[in-house]
Amino acid sequence: MRTVHLFIAVSLDGYIADREGGVGWLEGQGTDGETVDTYSEFIKGIDTVLMGWNTYHQVATELSPGEWVYHGLTAYVWTHRKDAAGIPSEDIRFTSESPAVLLERLKWEPGKDIWVCGGAELIRQLMDADAIDVFHLSIIPTLLGDGIRLFGRREEERKLTLIHTQSYDGIVECVYRRRG
Repeated sequence: MRTVHLFIAVSLDGYIADREGGVGWLEGQGTDGETVDTYSEFIKGIDTVLMGWNTYHQVATELSPGEWVYHGLTAYVWTHRKDAAGIPSEDIRFTSESPAVLLERLKWEPGKDIWVCGGAELIRQLMDADAIDVFHLSIIPTLLGDGIRLFGRREEERKLTLIHTQSYDGIVECVYRRRG
């Protein structure tokens, strides 16, 4: 069975985007010149990426306009839009199916692991279904004060086990595995 990873950056106070949905604050403190590329190693074990419409739209129009940065990965984008046009790619599949139902099916298909890339609502739905196995959080040294929260309010606690940490340029990367 494939493992489901949440790999995402978060502000020190728990936000994944600012009030306007922007991510321009995603940077270290810029004082030591040291950077670590954990993404390149992480992505080697992934062949499927899941994201909400807003994340897809931001990638397609702001972060990498005209070029699909997840080329070679099968991407599922959740939307209820009838016209889900964007970057043309055979790798992108638009869907309105229940994220938990689709993910459960994908977990049993052959392949590499699955990456939940973003979208607070998508993450909340998968958290409600207890469908995320490993949490890779890059904690950015910024306090946003407001914006889009990573997990929002939780009705029940979720126990995790810390399996790895590292820090560079003021960023602390923590990797947790779901307990049980």
